[in-house]
Amino acid sequence: MRGPSSSHTAASVRIGKMVRQILNSKPVKMIVEFDINGSLATTHSTQGSDFGLAAGLIGWDITHHGIQDSLTEARKQGIDILFKTGDLNDPHPNTYNISITGEKGNKFFIQAVSVGGGSVEINRINELKVSLKGDSYETILFFNNRKKPELIAKIEVVKKILPEFEDISYDMQSDSGLISVKTLHKPDRKITTNIKQRTKAIYVCQIDPVMPVLYRKDIKVPFSGPKEMFKYNKTGKIDLYNLALLYESQRGKISEKEVFDSMKDLVVQLKRSVTEGLSGTAYQNRILGPQAIKMEQADYDKKLIPLGITNKVICYTIAMMDQKSSMGLIVAAPTAGSCGALPGAILGTAEDMGLKDSEITKAFLAAGLIGVFIAGESTFAAEECGCQAECGSASGMAAAGLVQLMNGTADQALAAASIALQNTMGMICDPVARRVEVPCMGKNVMAAVNALSSANMALAGVDFVIPLDEVIQAMDKAGRMLPYELCCTGLGGLSITPTSKKIENKLNK
Repeated sequence: MRGPSSSHTAASVRIGKMVRQILNSKPVKMIVEFDINGSLATTHSTQGSDFGLAAGLIGWDITHHGIQDSLTEARKQGIDILFKTGDLNDPHPNTYNISITGEKGNKFFIQAVSVGGGSVEINRINELKVSLKGDSYETILFFNNRKKPELIAKIEVVKKILPEFEDISYDMQSDSGLISVKTLHKPDRKITTNIKQRTKAIYVCQIDPVMPVLYRKDIKVPFSGPKEMFKYNKTGKIDLYNLALLYESQRGKISEKEVFDSMKDLVVQLKRSVTEGLSGTAYQNRILGPQAIKMEQADYDKKLIPLGITNKVICYTIAMMDQKSSMGLIVAAPTAGSCGALPGAILGTAEDMGLKDSEITKAFLAAGLIGVFIAGESTFAAEECGCQAECGSASGMAAAGLVQLMNGTADQALAAASIALQNTMGMICDPVARRVEVPCMGKNVMAAVNALSSANMALAGVDFVIPLDEVIQAMDKAGRMLPYELCCTGLGGLSITPTSKKIENKLNK
């Protein structure tokens, strides 16, 4: 992706793409309202929610070069976009309340949520409840219908015409109804027309997936958390990267080779991003200029404490953050705000040790499985649980990846993740000038160095005491106890210091 935040930028692009497909015509006006007590009210213009939404609405991808100019492009295309705030009492801090109008006069109210790490859900269209996560082809039929038996009968008609569906759901309100059909392949126009005619739907739209892995109703994975993984690997002979291969191949119904090759492609991009960050980056609308080049060009013998691998890890972590802040192409690992720690730790260590790409790929696969466990019990969204959900998660993932890099066992990798997460619990999110730069860069460095020490502690056999699953659960509870001012709203911590406000005013001008 490109952009400062995965939960703001990448997610909003995906929401914009889905909104356009629901509208099913060229948009001419969009009003987006954010709850004043959420994160987006104060950060949508500084963390890319505004231009991300516009980019998705005009059909741009999250990797589009110049994505930050999408609002200007939308205006050129005749789309009027307005952002507002209000006291909406939204249950989630990353809620988009979107009123959209098309050139044919069709109008919709759409409520969508960014749940962290670029994942999204549309949960309401007009007054009707839905659950559209962008991970399947969706055919949505709208009806003027007050009787439940009639709607149920229409569902049976759909099942006969489209027997290879993955899931069918419906909702009814006072004078309207909706049927949503998930499929693994997009139904052709003849089938859609047939369904519309036979069900007498007043409106039909089709939504293509925006997520890389599709939903399947019959997904079976070998384990879903650390406890189940330990039972599966009771002999302890399977290392974490092989367990990750197994998990992802079963979840995506693809071969282990395809999983490995996909991760290898990401490693190539991660290395390229670090290289570009090290070469010096330029972007006007940011707090920090290039920082990694200062580390790389420093006189290690005279100016810096001789920390060996650690200094390289710090340099690579900062390089990735430089790349992100200059709108360069990055991998959100696990998020854009925490994109430096994991690659910085693993790539910096691997290069210093002269390890091959195959070993690096294994390390990232192992790290990814820790991310699966965190996502299952908590969140990657700082808006929900503070920076512990982002840099903390990245540190735990990196620690496990480093153990894999050293050919440690799966048990040691989970121990390292546990230690790293324990060390970062309660970390707040307080971006200076409401931008993902300061103290985000420093927190990424801290997360990477914490991963190094946690990995070595686990490899040495230091007692981690609390099992990983319990740590993740405790982390989630602690994060949700944080006041919303300390969860990426720009309303607490460093965000409200006089210097932060001075920088914010200067950038706003």
